[in-house]
Amino acid sequence: MSRIGRMPITVPAGVDVKIADNLVTVKGPKGELTQQFSKELGIELNDGVISVTRPSDDKKHRSLHGLTRTLIHNMIEGVVNGYSKTLEIDGVGYRAAKQGKNLVMNLGFSHQVIVPETDEISIEVPQPNQIIIKGIDKQKVGQFAAEVREKRLPEPYKGKGIHYLGERIIRKEGKAGKGKK
Repeated sequence: MSRIGRMPITVPAGVDVKIADNLVTVKGPKGELTQQFSKELGIELNDGVISVTRPSDDKKHRSLHGLTRTLIHNMIEGVVNGYSKTLEIDGVGYRAAKQGKNLVMNLGFSHQVIVPETDEISIEVPQPNQIIIKGIDKQKVGQFAAEVREKRLPEPYKGKGIHYLGERIIRKEGKAGKGKK
């Protein structure tokens, strides 16, 4: 049995979960999420506890078991607390600002990089070198953060660019680091 897949999911107060033909709809204080799961797995809601079962020990069913349970748990966590990713900008003259619903970044290019906010994702810029991306869908928050980070990936020599908060950038030695022969 999957250790993660067999763990029950408790539904907190204030969260409404509907399961119809493996279409799970979770409605909470922050919003509503809906996702279709594999029809081969069993998803049941009994007394405020969701359990996921699998029909056999096939490799496919074992794979889907833990994944399905985790995705449902992430949906519940998202509508209750939400998710956020924090990005930092390193570099001389590199900065970000929020103009209306757009994130405007100066990243050393001859032009400004503009990223629009979507309906599911909100952007905050508490400091010129910090960007906070928030939303209720964990996948969309992570994808949006990766797309913003991709605008100027951290380079390995000085570490300039956009990186996640706490991310360790592996540095390389420059030309002067080589020994003389």
